[in-house]
Order: sequence, then C-alpha cells, then structure tokens
Amino acid sequence: MRKSLTLMLRHAMYNLRGGFLIRPLTIALTLGCAGAFLSWLEEEFPATSAWVPTVLFPSHADPQVAQVILAGIAASIMTVVSIVFAILLMTLTLASMQFSPRIIVSFSRDRVTQWTLGIFLGTFLYCMAALPAARALPHPFAPVATVLGAMVLALICVGLLLFFIHHISQAISVNHIVDRIAEETEAMIDEIMPWPHRLDHHVKDAEPLRPNPSEVAILSDASGYIRFVDTRRLVGLAKYYHVTIRVLRRVGHFVPEGIPLMMVSKGNRLPPEGTAELLAAFDLGPTRTLQQDVEFGVLQIVDVALKAISPAVNDPTTAINCIDQLSRILIRFASREPPEDLLYDPPGIVRASIGSIHFGRLLEAALEQIRMYSKTDVAVSLRLLRALGDIAASTSDPEFRRILVEQGMRTVAGCAERLGGEELRELRARQAALESFTAIAQA
Repeated sequence: MRKSLTLMLRHAMYNLRGGFLIRPLTIALTLGCAGAFLSWLEEEFPATSAWVPTVLFPSHADPQVAQVILAGIAASIMTVVSIVFAILLMTLTLASMQFSPRIIVSFSRDRVTQWTLGIFLGTFLYCMAALPAARALPHPFAPVATVLGAMVLALICVGLLLFFIHHISQAISVNHIVDRIAEETEAMIDEIMPWPHRLDHHVKDAEPLRPNPSEVAILSDASGYIRFVDTRRLVGLAKYYHVTIRVLRRVGHFVPEGIPLMMVSKGNRLPPEGTAELLAAFDLGPTRTLQQDVEFGVLQIVDVALKAISPAVNDPTTAINCIDQLSRILIRFASREPPEDLLYDPPGIVRASIGSIHFGRLLEAALEQIRMYSKTDVAVSLRLLRALGDIAASTSDPEFRRILVEQGMRTVAGCAERLGGEELRELRARQAALESFTAIAQA
C-alpha cells in the first residue's frame, strides 16, 4: 500500500472538514437517495401517505400536482444554487485580493457554506429522484408524502439562503477571518500538544541524533510541502528494520523531488520496499495545511497584518487586531509541551528524530516581520509590546521570557531609528514593564 491507512484516513477526514467537494457531495447524495427511497416506500406501502393532510393535497391520486411541485422546486433551487455560487466566488475573490491568498483555505473549511451548498444540491437531487415516481400510467400514483418532504426542504432552503447571506456578510469581516484562523490554530495546538509545559523539560532533553558514517540518505520521491508525518508508522518501521531515522525537514517545509528527506543509520539493512514504506509515512502536497503545521496558521494572520500596514492600505487597526490574535496563539503554544524531537520504542531506545517548531521560532514567524514594517507606526509597535507583555505574564518559563524581552528590545530599537523622543517614551515604559518579568523569573 503506497500510503499508510492512518495517512489516508486523516487525509479523507481533513478533506471532509475542508473544501467544497466531500461534505456538500455527501449531503446531496444522501438527500437524493432519501427522495428515491421515500417515493419507493410510498408506492410499495400506500398507507404511508394517508397521514398527509388533504388541505395540501385534496386528491392524493393526482400525479400532475406532484409533478408540477417537484419540477418547480427543482428548477428554482438550481437558480438559487447559481446565486449561491456567484456570492461564494465573489467572496473568495475579494478576500484573496484584500487580505491574503492563504486565507482561502480557511474559507473553504467554513461549515455553513458547505452545508448550504450540500442542502441546496440535495434538494434538487431529492426532487429529481422522486419525480419519476409521479406518473399517470400504467396506474395513477402521486408520492404525496415525498412531495411534502420536498416542500419542507424548499422552506429550509429559503431560510438557509437568508442565513447564508447574513453569514457571508460577517465572514468577509477581517475580525471574523483572523478569529477563525486563530481558533483553528488553537484547536490544532491542543491536538498535537496535549500536555502542559514543563519548566524542567529543556534540562532533561536528550542529545539530538548526530550524523554518522553508516547513514544512508532517503530521497524524496515527490515535490511538495510536508503536511503530515505518521510518526507511529515511522517508529514502527524503524523498529522492524532495526535502524534509526533522522528526518531532515519538519512539517511545513518544502521538499523538492530528489532531495534527501531523511537519513537512515545502517541503511544497508533497508530493502527497496522498506524505503518505499518510509516515504509513505509522509504526506506531501502542493500547499501547506493545518493538520500539524502551527506555523501555517500564524503566517495566514501575519499576511493579513502585513497587507494592512503597507503604505497602499495603511490600516493599523487591522494590524492591531491581528497582533491580538497572534498573542492568543502564542500564549496557547507557550502553555503546552512541544512534541518530542526524539521518538523511542521501547523506552530508552531511540528510533527516530523529527524536528518540530519551538517557541522562539514561532515567535519570530509571528511578530518579526510585523515589527520590521511597523517601525514608524506607534500604535502597532505599542500593541506589539503589549502582546509580548501578555505572553510573558502567561508563562513562568525564564527562557521564554528572555526571548520575549529580546523581541521587545528589538522592537523599541527599531522604532528609535524612525521616531522622536516623545513617541518613544511610552514604548520604553512598556519595554521596562516587559523586562520586569525577566527580573521576577530570575529572583
């Protein structure tokens, strides 16, 4: 099997949550099958339609009424679907141009949009599947209960259309966009980093794997970003073949085809099928995803902030909102224990070494570019220092606080090159408050 079962299941679940294909298609096919099944059930058991009020269908034996209702609902629903797709494509275009192309991933994971498309298409399939059952020959038959179901679905579609328009008007708000990205990133942090941060962790860390002469390079067989690594499969294969694996690229990195992806000690023990099995533990694709990539969620918000503080846009309020959401992510990340770089099986026997992003690198990815582009913006720089102070207040790790203080010093030093003494007074006050956390940690 080219890809491991875990990898394929996770990829399928990720596609189910994100994109306009899997979930809408599943909903549409389910409703279509429901229409066919209900019409068949009515024909086989006529008593099932006896409870339908005669006010709605005075003559339960007139198939023409059923045909008109089903055909009318199907035709109007397809018109509404065209409107929904037009609104959706316009929203994606505006969001991509105004904020960042990367946030399209977040829009495609929006459940309201997925359910709206699925129910609209499902209502159309429901009517089309039930329409052949309404016939005059060889004997008149009208699936009135199925038609009643189509009418209920049509009313649901009307309400859903109003709610969808309301939802889209909120979804294109930058506050809503960055809040949704931050929420998804926090959920992913909780998934891959379930344990609280330990202050003594960096003291107990084992030495990383070092290069050795017996290592053999395993070249990537495809180009793409590393989106997910099946660590259990990797460790299991290393144990089975009695080798040690040193992965050279972490999740989120791009790997060109033919470039070493990992080094395997005593690699001469690996048969050709073993090499293929190791490569199958990696999911590579043309775009980064939020399956294991914390940095990708951060970079989406940073893109929005950088475009907001660019001279062409000049929207510091949006940049400030992005900084608030980035601080929320960093606080959650700092409170959790990062994934282990060394994987053991059994305990004490190192099987694999996989790098992961750590706090200092994530802080740099989140705030460094914003700091460089906001040297002349006092409001944005002040909010950067406040965010650093909030993160320092939320963690008691002295190493994290030292990194935060250094970031604050660079922020003030950069502003000092462009701003006068009056503007720097409040910046230096916030820098002093930030440095006090380091003094408390050292006391």
